Amino acid sequence: MAILKIARMGHPVLLRRADPVPDPTAPEMRRLATDMAETMIDASGLGLAAPQVHIPLRLFVMRDGPRVIALFNPEIAPIGEDRELGWEGCLSIPGLRGEVRRAARIAWKGLDAEGRPVAGEADGMAARVMQHEFDHLEGLLYPMRMEDLSRLGFNEELSRHQAQEPRKDGKEMAR
Repeated sequence: MAILKIARMGHPVLLRRADPVPDPTAPEMRRLATDMAETMIDASGLGLAAPQVHIPLRLFVMRDGPRVIALFNPEIAPIGEDRELGWEGCLSIPGLRGEVRRAARIAWKGLDAEGRPVAGEADGMAARVMQHEFDHLEGLLYPMRMEDLSRLGFNEELSRHQAQEPRKDGKEMAR
């Protein structure tokens, strides 16, 4: 197992559509998923996509309670029209976070680390993390999804000032 180097915003690998994984059961894919999980945990992340570790393949790992799951060649679709604003950070954009509108519920499918088809639905933080990581596979970073760039800032400044500033839409900030 190894801690992998995380690509930061500006690196071209983060701006291209990732390629499908031909065989999730190949030893190098199992090793990659394991190394990505270790890297994500070491960096205190909730999810990590292969392009973020300089590998342009359709794979992401994410926390699922106490365990980490790997999803190869994922597909995601919104369920319904409900969208929610929420704050997101990214290991490839250290020190910043921004408010992004995402589908409240999603359906997902893909292959697990054994190459078996898996599918399900997600809402809340799991849905947000899956959509964020899926965007990495499409060459998108969360600022590209932001509707209001005034809602992008450094973690320390946002933490210091969020409680003092009302939102433009009149809703109270989540703390």
